[in-house]
Amino acid sequence: MSPHPKTSRPLVVASVMAASAMVAIEATIVSTAMPQIVTQLGGLRLYSWVFSSFLLAQTAMTVVFGKLADLYGRKPVVLAGIAIFLLGSVLAGYAGSMAAMIVFRLIQGIGAGAIQPITVTIVGDLFPVHERGKVQGWIASVWAISAVLGPIAGGFIIHAFSWSWIFWMNVPIGIVSAAGFIAFLHEYERHTRPSIDLAGAALFTVAIGALMTALTDAGAAANLRAMLEFALFLVCGALFVWQERCAAEPMISFALWTHRPIAAANAATLFCGMVLMGLTTFLPMYVQGVLERSPVVAGLALTMMMVGWPAGATLAARTFHRVGLRRVLIGGSFFMPLGAIAFLLLNPHSSPVVAGVGSLVMGLGMGTSSVCSLVLIQEIVSPSARGSATASNLFSRNLGSTLGATLFGAVLNFGLRHTPYLPAGSADALRHVLDAPGGHVAGDLSIRLALHQSLHLTFLALMAIALAVVVSLLFVPPFKLSARHQVSASEAI
Repeated sequence: MSPHPKTSRPLVVASVMAASAMVAIEATIVSTAMPQIVTQLGGLRLYSWVFSSFLLAQTAMTVVFGKLADLYGRKPVVLAGIAIFLLGSVLAGYAGSMAAMIVFRLIQGIGAGAIQPITVTIVGDLFPVHERGKVQGWIASVWAISAVLGPIAGGFIIHAFSWSWIFWMNVPIGIVSAAGFIAFLHEYERHTRPSIDLAGAALFTVAIGALMTALTDAGAAANLRAMLEFALFLVCGALFVWQERCAAEPMISFALWTHRPIAAANAATLFCGMVLMGLTTFLPMYVQGVLERSPVVAGLALTMMMVGWPAGATLAARTFHRVGLRRVLIGGSFFMPLGAIAFLLLNPHSSPVVAGVGSLVMGLGMGTSSVCSLVLIQEIVSPSARGSATASNLFSRNLGSTLGATLFGAVLNFGLRHTPYLPAGSADALRHVLDAPGGHVAGDLSIRLALHQSLHLTFLALMAIALAVVVSLLFVPPFKLSARHQVSASEAI
């Protein structure tokens, strides 16, 4: 019998980074191109759904693909994810209407729901704990670089080529990544015939999709629709819980999710997702609308977070095996409320440097927490449950982003309605301007003061959520990473 071929870890990591870059750059590059796309395709009322459909599908499918990776192996699932993502990319480039674009972006989101958790799980399988943080720091750098290069690449492609190429550029990257996994990632064959909980997967997908659309519609004009969507979430959620208790191989193990270290880390990750969404949405608005700086300056202030993120991830990777994972996890999380203080100190006469410093410090906290949480979750479960555990963490972050958009948007609207600086009726008009694609405000003093007051409330909420990250991680019990602490997906905790 021929020996089992050996996996080439460096080349697999290169494939992981290529696949991650393909998903990471999609968010910022599509944002840059959307004004031109909507001009050609029409359907401005559907503008936000081009992004929402991607996020909805990605979030709903993350946990499903994580479980499939535990059942069938990482390699077939990540290859299927790349194939689905490339199919959606090719079709999106040919979209002839906004409705078609939304459907094709949803297909891309399904693929991303496989790529993102499984690539991180592959790293967890290949590298011991003392090496893994460094590799995850490299992957975090890919996301940071993509955030910076995305708008630049998008602007260049739109200027020199057709907008379709922002989607088609994924094809060669995806093919190279898939070829790397095929050639260099080798798993042992699985001889068991796993039972797939199709009913559980379907109910979970519908429940999460209904919850996310309800959160998206909440506070908008579609309040009745949001209530119906939330009712659908409750019904499907109840059916899902019943199904999972009866299934031989449940799609989600409640024992896994309620294990104290995993529950605490996932709660902190959910709050991190909320902070991330609040920062990326409202910091540029403050820099442009209150400090009256250019979009470039606003982008630079926000980009400092993407500098701090990989720096924090690298710092954590180099220290946690010496200092202790729990100490770095909790200590690093204090960077988040520390950075939030800078936003509370902002006023109409502040320098954008203050915003940039706050963004940088919060990025350090997010990078530290994200790497340590992933290492904790991957090491405290058995290898057979690692895909599900990793997916649970990434699902928490995506769900947090959606919750954050709803919460911080509600806080901003409350501030605009109760500000003394605008006459009656002006708050709603200003809110519609801010919600519009490419919307901007004039430099009127009353508008600047109204925005300052409303965004200050938003930053107070941001501080509260940042403190919630720290509190959540305090519930992680003292532990040592060893085999005796591992729990499988089927164990009762």
